[in-house]
Amino acid sequence: MTSPRTTPFVDGYLAALLGQASQLISTEFHQVVRAQGFSVAEWRVLASLFGSKGMSIGHLATISLTKQPTVTRLLDRMEALGHVRRTPQTKDRRVTHVSITPQGQKIVKSLIKQAQSHEEKILRPFGLARAETLKETLRQIIAQRRQSN
Repeated sequence: MTSPRTTPFVDGYLAALLGQASQLISTEFHQVVRAQGFSVAEWRVLASLFGSKGMSIGHLATISLTKQPTVTRLLDRMEALGHVRRTPQTKDRRVTHVSITPQGQKIVKSLIKQAQSHEEKILRPFGLARAETLKETLRQIIAQRRQSN
C-alpha cells in the first residue's frame, strides 16, 4: 500500500512562497543596484518616491521595507546630496513629507529602467495577462492586510 504523497508545508504556504520569490528576485537585482553605487535601502527609498507626489517618512519606511530610524538617517544624507526634499506638513508639524527632486529622479531613472527590464525578463514566461493578475492579486492582499492592521 502506498502512502499519500506529502509535500513540505512551506511548498504550499503563501508567506513562504512570497518570501522565497522576493528574496530570489531581489537578490538578482540588488547586485545591479550595488554596482551602480547605491545601497539597497537607498534604492528602495528612491524607487518608492519615483513617480509619486511624495509621502510621509512613516509611509516611506513601510513601503521601502526599511525601519523608520534608518530611513531618517538615509534621508539626511540623500537630502544633503540633493536627491530628496523634506517638507514639514502645515496641518501637523510632526509629519514630514518627502519627495524626490529632479536630480534624484535623474540619478535613479536608469536603475528604474533596469528594474523594469529585470521584471519583464522574470515575468515573460508567464505572459502579460498572468503577470498582471499576479500583481493585482498582490496589491489586493497588501491593501487588505493594511486595512486589518
